[in-house]
This record gives sequence, C-alpha cells and structure tokens, in this order.
Amino acid sequence: MSSNYYCALLKLCSKARDQTQAKKLHCHIIKALVNPETFLLNNLIITYGKLGNIEYARHVFDEIPHPNLFSWNTILSAYSKLGHLLEMQEMFERMPNQDGVSWNSLISGYACYGSLVEAVKVYRRMLKEGLVNLNRITFSTMLILCSNQGCVDLGRQIHGNIMKFGFLSYVFVGSPLVDMYSKMGLVYDAKRVFDEMTERNVVMYNTMITGLLRCGMVEDSRQLFQGMQERDSVSWTTMITGLAQNGLVREAIEMFRDMRLQGLDMDQFTFGSVLTACGGLLALEGGKQIHAYIIRTDYKDNIFVSSALVDMYCKCRSIKSAETVFTRMTSKNVVSWTAMLVGYGQNGYSEEAVRIFRDMQRKGIEPDDFSLGSVVSSCANLASLEEGAQFHAHALVSGLISFITVSNALVTLYGKCGSIEDSHRMFNDMKNRDEVSWTALVSAYSQFGDANETIDLFEMMLAQGLKPDGVTFIGVLSACSRAGLVEKGHQYFESMIKEHGITPLPDHYTCMIDLLSRSGRLEEAKTFINKMPFHPDAIGWATLLSSCRFYGNMEIGKWAAESLLELEPQNPASYILLSSIYAAKREWDNVAQLRRGMRDKGVRKEPGCSWIKYKNKVYIFSADDQSSPFSDQIYSELEKLNCKMRAEGYVPDMSYVLHDVDRSDKIKMLNHHSEKLAIAFGLIFVPTDLPIRVFKNLRVCGDCHNATKYISKLQKTSLFQGEGYLEMIREKEKGTNRGPKSQSDLIPRCVNHEMGCYGKSNEDHLTSSFASQSQERAYINKNLPLEVVSPDDVVQYAQIKWQAQNLVDDVETEVELILQLAYH
Repeated sequence: MSSNYYCALLKLCSKARDQTQAKKLHCHIIKALVNPETFLLNNLIITYGKLGNIEYARHVFDEIPHPNLFSWNTILSAYSKLGHLLEMQEMFERMPNQDGVSWNSLISGYACYGSLVEAVKVYRRMLKEGLVNLNRITFSTMLILCSNQGCVDLGRQIHGNIMKFGFLSYVFVGSPLVDMYSKMGLVYDAKRVFDEMTERNVVMYNTMITGLLRCGMVEDSRQLFQGMQERDSVSWTTMITGLAQNGLVREAIEMFRDMRLQGLDMDQFTFGSVLTACGGLLALEGGKQIHAYIIRTDYKDNIFVSSALVDMYCKCRSIKSAETVFTRMTSKNVVSWTAMLVGYGQNGYSEEAVRIFRDMQRKGIEPDDFSLGSVVSSCANLASLEEGAQFHAHALVSGLISFITVSNALVTLYGKCGSIEDSHRMFNDMKNRDEVSWTALVSAYSQFGDANETIDLFEMMLAQGLKPDGVTFIGVLSACSRAGLVEKGHQYFESMIKEHGITPLPDHYTCMIDLLSRSGRLEEAKTFINKMPFHPDAIGWATLLSSCRFYGNMEIGKWAAESLLELEPQNPASYILLSSIYAAKREWDNVAQLRRGMRDKGVRKEPGCSWIKYKNKVYIFSADDQSSPFSDQIYSELEKLNCKMRAEGYVPDMSYVLHDVDRSDKIKMLNHHSEKLAIAFGLIFVPTDLPIRVFKNLRVCGDCHNATKYISKLQKTSLFQGEGYLEMIREKEKGTNRGPKSQSDLIPRCVNHEMGCYGKSNEDHLTSSFASQSQERAYINKNLPLEVVSPDDVVQYAQIKWQAQNLVDDVETEVELILQLAYH
C-alpha cells in the first residue's frame, strides 16, 4: 500500500478521534514498510498530535532519520497546541532553520495558554531577526491575544506595526483588528478600521455587526446588516443574538422567522439565541413552535439546544415541560444542570433546586459559580441554614467563594436565616463588592428589624458611588416602616423617583402604605392610595386592613376589605381581618354575618398549625390538640408556664378571640394555641443545648407574640421570631457541663423573613415580602419515619384534625396570603 493510502487512513482516525485504530495502523506501517517516507511519518506525528498523544508523536519524530522543516514544524505545532510550553521552546531552539510557521507556532502556544509576556518576547525577537518570516497569521494571533487579555495599548502597537508593514489590506488581519477594538468598547476605532478596509468579506461584516451590537448600537448594526450584499447563517444568527441581548426580543423572534423564510441553515447558536428571546418575552407558544421545528432537525439531541429549551420553559413558568426536556437529554453538562436548577429556584421549587444540585454532584458534574450561587439562593428562600452552611463549606474548598455571585448569595442566605453577624462578616470578607452585595446586606438588616443599621448601610452605599435599585429601596422603606420613621421613609421614596430615576413598583407602594398605616396615619394612607397611579394589589389592601384592625378604624377598614374582596373574592383575609375589627368592638351580629358570607361563597380559612422537629421526626399540633401521645405532659407543662407568666404580669389579650363566649373559654382558646403546644413540647423533649425551632403555616397572633416574650424570660432564652417561625436558644446553667457542642451550636441561628429581635418595633403587619411565590416544603410526622411533603399536605392534615375536633383556632386567623415558611 502506498504512503498516500496510509495518510488517508490516518486522517480518518483523526476525524473519528480513534487512537486505538491509529496505533494499529502505526503497527501495520512498521511491519509493512522498512523505510517509510518522511511524508508518511509527518502525517503520523500530525495524527498523534490531534489525538493528544504527544509521547507517541515525539517518538515518531525521533525515528525520522532526516527530518525536514515540515517535520520540525509538525512536532513544534503539537507541543504548542497541547500546551507543552517548555518542550515547545526547547524544540524551537533546536531547529536548524525556522520559518514563519515556526515562529507562529511558538507565539500561538504562549498565546493560547495565557503567557502574554512570553508571547510578546517572541514577537519582538521575531521582528529583530528580520521581517521575512512576518505574515498575516502572526498579526492575527497577536491581535487575538490582545483581545483576550484586554491589552489595548499593546493592541494599538500591533495595529501600528500592521500599518507600517503593509498588512492592513488583508481581511484576515482586519477582522481580528475590528474584533479587538469592539471587545474593548472602542467601537468607533473598530468602525474606522472597518471603513478603511479596501476589501471586506462576510466575516468582516459579521465581526463589525457583532461589535456594534455588543456596544448597544442596534440601529447601526441593522443598517450594516441590511447593506450586506451577501449574508450567511452567521450573519442572521449574529443579529438574532444581538437583538435578544439588547432586550429587543420581539425583533429577535421576527428575525428568526425571516431567516426561516430565506431557507438558510440554522445551527445551535441560532436556536439558542431565539429560545433565549422567547424566554425573555415569556412567549411560551412561540417557544413551543420552535421546539417542534427543532425536533425535525439534527439538533434535537444537541446539548446546547436542549439546555436552551430547558431555560426557555423555566422562564415561561412551564416547569413540567422543562423537566420533560431535561429528563430526555441523552447527555448533560454543567450548563444543563444549572438551567434546571435555576428554573426550579425561580419558580419557587427551592427544595427541588437543592435536590437536583445533589443529583448533579452524584453524577460527577462539578458545579460552577453560577450553579453554586443558585443553590445557595434556594437555601436562603427555604431559610435552610444547615444546608446553606454545607454549600458555604463547598465554596471554600472549591475556591468558588472568590466569585461575587457565590458571596452575594451567602450574604443573602445568612441574612434571611437571621444570622446577621455572619451575613455582615461574609460581606466584610468579600474582596470585591457590587450593588447586589450592598443590597443583600441592607435587606438583611431590614428584615432583622435594625432600621438604624439599614439606613447607615444605605448611606454608605451611596457614598461609595454605587447605584441602588428597586430591591434596595424596598429594604430601606421596610426598615423605616418598622422603626416608625415616616418622614424619613417619605424622603427616600421621593429620592428613589427624582434622584435615582426608579419607577415605583407595587411593592414600593405597599411599603409606603405600611409605613403610614403602621404608624396610625390611616387617613394619610387612604389619601396616598387615592393618588397612586394604579390600585394597590391584594397585599397592599391587606396591609391597610391589618392596620385598621390594630387601630380599630372601622370606616377605612370596610373600604379596604371591600376593595380586597373586589380584587380577590375568594381571599379569606378580608373576611377575617374585618371580622377581627367587628369582634374588637363586640359587634357579634356583624361577625356572624361575615361568617355566613364566607360559608355561602365557599371561602375557607386555613386552619392554623405548628410543628417542631425532634430526633428526625416532625410533630404537628393544631389548636387545642389532644391527638399527641404526649398530650398530658404537654398540657401539664403549658399550665405551669401559664401560672408563671401570670405571676410575671402576663395578661391574655381577649381581642384576638373572635367568638362571643365566656372569658374562661376565651382564655382556654388563647392558652391552647398550636405554637404554645409546640413550644411546650420543645421545652420537655429538646435537649437544653439545642435550639427550639417552631414553624407555623400562619402568622403568630398578637397574644402568642406577647406570650413568647414571657416564656423566653422565664426560660432564660434568646428569642428570635420571623414570619411562620420562632426560635428559642436556651442559656446553659453556670457550673454545668453538658458535653461537647452539637452542630446546631456551631452554626448561626436561623430565622425566616421579617425577622426581628424582641425589644424592637416588630408589629405583625403584612408587608411586600409576603409576595414571595416560593413553594416551600415541610416535614410532617406522627410517630412515622420522616417524610418530605408539600405545605398543602400540612394544611390538609390540619383541616382533618379541625373537622374531627370541630374547633376553630380563631386567634390564628390573621392569615398570611402566601406560605412563607423555613423548613428543615
């Protein structure tokens, strides 16, 4: 067989990435040919180089009796492409002669592996030894290096050499020069180079369009695109991608449709760009049509396209479709897993996000900064401190802690979990901080109830020259609301609009309603609402109604209740809060009428329930619960607590009982609330060196809010409370040794949204944070192994118990509109 035949077979082995067949063919050459031609051996070196086997490539080179210049360049190129820089330099110095290919291989090796200084040294040495070896590939390689390294000054010097030595007319040099300037934001320099080129091809046009779109010059790019005499698939894909990245998603989708009408071939980047546009526009139907088109192409199993489909469906809130695409993917990379993980988190499935991250790790896929930051954010939404701390440790070990996305997520995690000191410490340890970092800490202090620190941090943020966004102002306005800083809150609201150019969203208006109504300025709140550019949402009306209940304002309360009923007829909050106002004024006929109205319209109130985790089991309690096997112990402990609390000055708040019954029955109703039963259970069974954590599906009522202060004082505990969550940390007695600390003692204490320390203003009012749509998970157990179920199952379980006992826990009727619980 001839050398050409062997060379053709070697090319097939390279194309198939089949090293085994290449070695077999090599053996056949050794057996069949006594003195193989240098031409054939050079091709063997090329094959082994492409297959990444530098050892065999070097062995073949050493067996060549008289290597020619092509042989030297071949082995030099193999070293260069595989990153063996020391061997590359040594081989270059050994060469009897070098040509332009040799010099370019040396420069390319250093450039590809980021050795900027060495690449520049070789380039300068090349210029000194004569210009005969200088060619367009040399300049193209150096320009790409400058572009990747962001070296604008060096790039300008190379540009000067290009003009000096007469290479500017080459398109092969002009395209990377245009690309370099545009990547560095010097789009006008790029345009000048483009205009000065005497010859332009489609590649240069595509490069210039990319640069214009990258700098946001959409109209210029559109004009350039329309003026092209010849367009290829890359041209169209470039425009689609650029339009989508500049927020012009409708135009991007239209461009895709035009591309289809032209009958042009589409690649993975085309599909990826248009799917991103559909996701940004929430165009689910359009995305489905494109998906159907993709199924008929060769890209239906492409990992890049499939990942884009998962992302599109997640953004369009079609999580089931995303799961279907993800499950059917034959292969997945970190982008695929991250797309599904982020999709779960953004759609409120935080537990699923954590689960799929664990699955990703079990599959051996190493997370990147984006996936790790996303799973930490999901832990923050769940207020799951233990798991979040594990991911923090992973970030430290992997080095991903250096990425600002991960650090920002950790600041948010510790803030939402009530570990404000750790949140601030994490913030201080960050080498680089951006607006998100500051906003995360501002929000953390706001949720913790420390208004002064929140405002101080916000002012420091402004002093740093950073621009706050709408989320930052929600934190600041909420802090002003809790601290009763009405005038200060007004000032910040006005500055948000006039100084920072931020258009207020419903959440901002809800904060202002809360600011005014919480401080008792209900008439001002009503005036503010009437001047709003749109009507408040359900949360805004419920916020006002809650304050009317607190201050006993019947007139405005009825107005708020009627508005809420008109907006959401099936929302029980309006009935319940208005009923509370009537009950406080002892207008029992009106209370009964509201109850009948709820029954006739099929409006149901969520039964209140609380649960506590102990020894990997979760015990759930409803009001006046008798079903627990430990009921006798619990009620005995609760009676002791009630006696001690009354001795300390505790007086039950009867206004939270919405039934016209005797005083003794009202006291019993209040004493047997579900959270008090759960606290009593914790005091009996949970070891003293562990915190007592109680979770609720509804907000803690005002009487229980007060009672837990007395319990905390009697038990000598540090007490934290959040929406749907409270925690007691008992102090250890002096002189006692309870053994080594548990993991719970070694991690920051956990609370959920709206957390605050007692002693500070922490009235329970609906705020904008209630708008969270996260579908958390709870653990329910009645002497059975631990199971993970949905909050709906918690409510269903409580409803069964409520129906069986025929008892309504009416003090727990100040409901949250959305479940916001931290489950462990």
